[in-house]
Amino acid sequence: MGTPQFAVPSLERLAAGKHAVVGVVTQPDRPSGRGQRVQPSPVKETGQRLGVPILQPDRARSRDFLDALRALAPDLIVVVAYGQILPTSVIAVPPLGCINAHASLLPRLRGAAPIQRAILAGDRETGVTVMRINERMDAGDVLTTRRIILDKDEDSGTLGAKLAELAADLLVEAVDLIADGAARWTPQDETAATYAPMVRREETRIDWALPASEIERQIRAFRPEPGAFTTHDGARLKILSATVAPAVSDRPAGSVDVEDPTGIRVGCGSGSLILSVVQPEGGRAMAARDYFRGRGASRARALGAGVE
Repeated sequence: MGTPQFAVPSLERLAAGKHAVVGVVTQPDRPSGRGQRVQPSPVKETGQRLGVPILQPDRARSRDFLDALRALAPDLIVVVAYGQILPTSVIAVPPLGCINAHASLLPRLRGAAPIQRAILAGDRETGVTVMRINERMDAGDVLTTRRIILDKDEDSGTLGAKLAELAADLLVEAVDLIADGAARWTPQDETAATYAPMVRREETRIDWALPASEIERQIRAFRPEPGAFTTHDGARLKILSATVAPAVSDRPAGSVDVEDPTGIRVGCGSGSLILSVVQPEGGRAMAARDYFRGRGASRARALGAGVE
C-alpha cells in the first residue's frame, strides 16, 4: 500500500524478491501538474508495469474495498506513504499483520511530513523505521531502524530519495524476518515522541525577521516542492537556493542589496542570505542576479510585502 514516488523503490524491491506481491493498493487518480490532468500515482504506474492487481479505494474502510482486499488473501500488508490511516478492519485482514516504513527514527517525528520537519529542525541525522501498524498514528512496535547523516545542503528532494532507497532495503529485511518467524518487536518510548504534521501553506512563506540560518533551512525543507516563497514587486517569488552569510550592516530585514560583490544579499533578523536561484511567479527558475538585473535599479528592492 503506497502512493508517491517515495514508495516506488519499496514496491520494486519487494516484487523482485522471493515473496509474492499479490496486490497493490494506492490512492485514486488525481488531477496533477499545471494542466491539472488526472494522473495515476507513481505506485499505480509501477504496479501496472509489474502486472500486479491494483485497488484504488476512495476510503480504506469501505465495504467493497475490504471484500476486494480479503479476496487477495495477503499474509502481510506493507505500507509506505499510502496517504490514508488504516482502520482496524484493514489491519485485521492479514494474519501476519501490517507493517509500515516511516521516514524518521521513531518515536521522533511521527506524522505526515517527517522529511521536511527533520530539515526544518536542523537535525543532524534521521532514518527509516519499520514498525507494526496499530490504531494509533506511527505508534506501533518497532522491528528495525537504520540511520543516515544529513548533508549540510540536504533538501527534501535529495533526502527523500535517499530514504526511499533505505526503506526498500529495510523492508526486504523486515519481510524476511517476519516470514521466518524471527521478528523481534520493541515498544516505542512514548515519552520521547514528537510529531511532524502536514506542511501548511503559511509555513512556506518566508519571514525575513527570522535568523538567516532558520530561513535557509526553510528553503531547503520545501525544495523542490512546494517551495519557500516571498513577495517582490507585487508578485510571488520562490527562493530556491540561498546561503547564510554574516550581516554586513544594520540593513532592515527583507531589504535587498544588489551591489554586494558576493551576490544578491537579503537582510534577515540576524545574519543575511545570499540568494542563488529564484523563481518568479508564472516563470522558470533563474539565477537571482539575472532576476534582479532584469528589473532595473528603480524597481522595488524590499522582499516580503504585498501579495498573500
